[in-house]
Amino acid sequence: MKNSFLKLPHESAIPYITDGGLETTLVFHEGLDLPCFAAFHLLKNPAACEILETYFHGYASLARKFGAGLVLDSPTWRASADWGTKLGYSESGLNRANRDGIGMMHGIRAELESPEMPIVISGATGPRGDGYQASFQMTADEAARYHTAQIRTLRDAGADMITAYTLNYVEEAIGIANAAAALDIPAVISFTVETDGNLPTGQSLKEAIETVDARTGMAPAYYMINCAHPTHFRHTLSNGEPWLDRIGGLRPNASSRSHAELDESTELDTGNPAELARQSRELMDEVLVKVNVLGGCCGTDLRHLEAICESCLPVPSA
Repeated sequence: MKNSFLKLPHESAIPYITDGGLETTLVFHEGLDLPCFAAFHLLKNPAACEILETYFHGYASLARKFGAGLVLDSPTWRASADWGTKLGYSESGLNRANRDGIGMMHGIRAELESPEMPIVISGATGPRGDGYQASFQMTADEAARYHTAQIRTLRDAGADMITAYTLNYVEEAIGIANAAAALDIPAVISFTVETDGNLPTGQSLKEAIETVDARTGMAPAYYMINCAHPTHFRHTLSNGEPWLDRIGGLRPNASSRSHAELDESTELDTGNPAELARQSRELMDEVLVKVNVLGGCCGTDLRHLEAICESCLPVPSA
């Protein structure tokens, strides 16, 4: 059941953390097979569910240690219709997977939440196509129709908000934001960028965020940047520009490699956790002053998030 008094991260005075690179952790550290990089596929395997729960418990421990709230993103980034079809799911089976993903998050919240560590449940969704390439694009209306089914299921299962990760063109972001607004659930839009700091379409992050806001009546609760290294986009951010205040979360990659290089790699590049933490702190101090949610993306794990927390979060009072 939802907590009617719950504050979402952008409404809260305390910082929040979320998890790191779920899929890369499961593949490279846990040795699990993730066809289509689809973590939701594990939800029908009891042993894999235990691994997932242990994974999220680790980040809850970090939030508790640093006096932060916790955003629990359901493992449903790939659990939309086209990806479900590729994996042999019926419509009812895919709905069940989305419900099970949110159900797991509710179980963890019931076990671990405290007044000192509020927990927000986010229904994670992702692009209809490849997260690294914008070769397949929908209109905003097509995107709204496509994503509505998953967003409705996540909402009805008890998500407090939805977060759309690794989006790479504005029409899909607009469609998701409008679909969530129509279903009366807050939406967070997270874009990814290339090494030049622009979306894979070539559009600037500034223009993308301003366009989504203009065409949705500022429907997104806030924006995030994920699946990119800080060195890829820092040079595109100018201190004091109003659009930067709309960015409330940061989930960087561990590696400074390009998306194309990461796609071709057979080994995990975990980068340098201390350096990533320093770069994240510089971003928050200098340009992304409204960021209140910290996590990681590809290649990051508990080591990276602990370093980021140590660098970026205030020391909890005794």
